[in-house]
Amino acid sequence: MNILKSSFIAAGAAAILSGCGSTSAPIIATPVANIDMLPLKVAPITDTQLKMWSSLDLATDTIPGMAVDRTYAELLTGRTGQKVIVGVIDSGVDIEHEDLKNVIWTNEDEIPGNNIDDDKNGYVDDIHGWNFLGNIVAENMEYVRIIRKLKPKYEGKTESSISAADREEFAMYQKANAEYEKEVQQTNANVQQYTGILSQLKPAHAAISKKLGKEDYSKADLAKIENPTEAEQQQIALLTQMLNYDDNIPAFIKQVEGGIEYFQGRLDSHFNMTADFRGAIGDNPDDNSNPYYGNNDVDGPDPKKEDAKHGTHVSGIIAAQRNNGVGMDGVASNVEIMVVRAVPDGDEYDKDIANAIRYAVDNGAKVLNTSFGKYYSTHPEWVNDALRYAAKKDVLVVNAAGNEGLNLDETRVYPNDQVGTGAEISETFLTVGALNYKYGSDLVANFSNYGKTNVDVFGPGVKIWATTPLNTYEYLQGTSMAAPNVAGVAAMIRSYFPKLSAKQVKQILMDSGLSTKTAVVLGGDPSNIGNFAEISTSGKMVNMYNAFIMASKM
Repeated sequence: MNILKSSFIAAGAAAILSGCGSTSAPIIATPVANIDMLPLKVAPITDTQLKMWSSLDLATDTIPGMAVDRTYAELLTGRTGQKVIVGVIDSGVDIEHEDLKNVIWTNEDEIPGNNIDDDKNGYVDDIHGWNFLGNIVAENMEYVRIIRKLKPKYEGKTESSISAADREEFAMYQKANAEYEKEVQQTNANVQQYTGILSQLKPAHAAISKKLGKEDYSKADLAKIENPTEAEQQQIALLTQMLNYDDNIPAFIKQVEGGIEYFQGRLDSHFNMTADFRGAIGDNPDDNSNPYYGNNDVDGPDPKKEDAKHGTHVSGIIAAQRNNGVGMDGVASNVEIMVVRAVPDGDEYDKDIANAIRYAVDNGAKVLNTSFGKYYSTHPEWVNDALRYAAKKDVLVVNAAGNEGLNLDETRVYPNDQVGTGAEISETFLTVGALNYKYGSDLVANFSNYGKTNVDVFGPGVKIWATTPLNTYEYLQGTSMAAPNVAGVAAMIRSYFPKLSAKQVKQILMDSGLSTKTAVVLGGDPSNIGNFAEISTSGKMVNMYNAFIMASKM
């Protein structure tokens, strides 16, 4: 994203921004700089550090977190901020979670349960947000929907038979077909591979655990088995190999079973050419004239709330209640989470995302987190218009870059605020790549997308510990976790410096971050090496400590 390169100290920017910040006294502290002079972490990261690494500080902990804890301890004592609403557009949120229930936004203008649209916003009983999916959980990938829609028109056609007016659409149809065939073939292969492993692993484990008299055994235990039969030798060899992946075979068996369930689930839903998932809501996704559909069940229809796992994790990263002695601490205090359910298990519809953005903006959100994305879109103009609307209403959108290890300057992703390396359509759209907890060549998460123009900053995204449904907590990873880390920092700046605009907050996040000249591995490919400073517009990783110092001086 090219609009806000390191221009903070430029005379023009200084003139524009003077007098626009907080009325609080400037923070007297020295920003962190020259991190290339810092030593690499030698000692292994501890379990305690891993659970909170995104809040740690590279300068003092040699872990590339965002210096959240240092900011609270050194810069915020005696200072107070104001409430900021963060809209989480996601799969739903467990609003009754022990670490989230006290930070969920409540629409004070709506009377719960009276089945009346008291605030006249078009959404009945939207107490904590809105669910644009209704009871939908699973969905197709966008390219499957494209094939199903265009197949009657183009099946069997060649490019030479297509009119000039239809060539762009035909090219999209061909691309979608190729993607579908590749993904289905690969997913079927994964199901077969995992099923084959399980068919050998379970009987081997049953036999050896019976021989050893225990289910939890080590490589050393296997090596001590005396006079094994030929069959036992094969079983020992297999189990020894599997212990390289997990030191507990029963747990590894559950992982393999989970893999089979996941890949088979993709075949049954993501790639299903006949299922009408949208029929459950009775809405036409190709007609955006009516935004009033769905319901107010913001955690989704699943009683176990599994469909809300992703959104619950994202919300906890942003705002899990701090210092309550429970679970974990979110990045931000003074924050309320507005839940907007619009992301199914599959690809989201452009209509739902556009309406979700507008709903959150119209109901008071000042920061939006969008931890989702896809590589095909049939109505990108609807989402683009919504992003322009958010910018006009002074709302910052913090977006996940994606997890395919791609250069986004070469591959278009949706949503985005520009086409290729062209002009941005919004000055308040911030795209975030993911950092690893290892400072050095492995600093960038091996899955993270990147791009000098299309990715703005990087934030922590590997093994992030946060809230999951039914009062549980898990490690998840992805740029989906990096975005809410940064959204939390953005919300804190908007809380403590409410006069700063969304555009200015974006600029601060980009200009105040930490940079390094370190060569980093990109896309998990050791042969793909890049300079960290050249793989995003800012060339930086978000640092809350520096961001607060910069904000206070504006």
